[in-house]
Amino acid sequence: MGEEPESGRVRVRLDLAYDGREFSGWARQRGRRTVQEELEDALRVVTRAERPWELTVAGRTDAGVHARGQVAHVDLPAEVWEEQRERLLRRLAGRLPHDVRVWRVSEAPTHFNARFSALWRRYAYRVSDHPGGVDPLRRGHVLWHNWPLDVAAMNEASARLLGEHDFAAYCRRREGATTIRRLLTLDWTRGADGVIEGTVRADAFCHNMVRALVGALLFVGDGHRPPEWPARVLAGGVRDSAVHVVRPHGLTLEEVAYPEDGLLADRNREARTLRTLSV
Repeated sequence: MGEEPESGRVRVRLDLAYDGREFSGWARQRGRRTVQEELEDALRVVTRAERPWELTVAGRTDAGVHARGQVAHVDLPAEVWEEQRERLLRRLAGRLPHDVRVWRVSEAPTHFNARFSALWRRYAYRVSDHPGGVDPLRRGHVLWHNWPLDVAAMNEASARLLGEHDFAAYCRRREGATTIRRLLTLDWTRGADGVIEGTVRADAFCHNMVRALVGALLFVGDGHRPPEWPARVLAGGVRDSAVHVVRPHGLTLEEVAYPEDGLLADRNREARTLRTLSV
């Protein structure tokens, strides 16, 4: 998908949410249930198209990961958009399964791209260290950690990871892709209900990055590693066998931010440039 739709098409932005428990992630996979497939098939049916319309998404979530603030776009023929624009949201609500919801459908501004226009993505990871376990009504969204967690120690360790770094030690490498990312926010708070929530915000994430960072920080929180250990692993540049990728169900994509309309083209070009660390 390019920066602009082809002639005769309109780029449409979808703001959506889903419960990831029954999905094998966002991206289509043969023989598996995915969010992309459900949405594309629903769009095909309600627009009476012969083939599914291809969606581009802000962040391809893994199997079991939830989203509350996911964003996608689709390029529809102008005549289809004109016919559907006033009723598409309600028709999608009637066609989609109950674990996927589209909250907003809108014509996107020029140069908007759900993936490449994004300034940052914000995730939340929720974990409980209550000795009795997790509230049964939240078990699909909160990880149980069977050790008491020191939130102050986790925040001390998190602060050392902020900024632009090569996160190869916390990512699954993909050929031809960079692991350089700018981590903007990483902090932890304990709510009145005792659930600890980590906020993780970056310009982009590589595969398994958030869940690997959380795994390292939980080791700090429960006293198995000192606060300086996650930063040492980062500086080492290779995966440490002690860094565990935590289970996906505690992770939720909460928000994706975009620049003002006039800055979208510049952001697209910047996001498509393969990054290197400045010396």
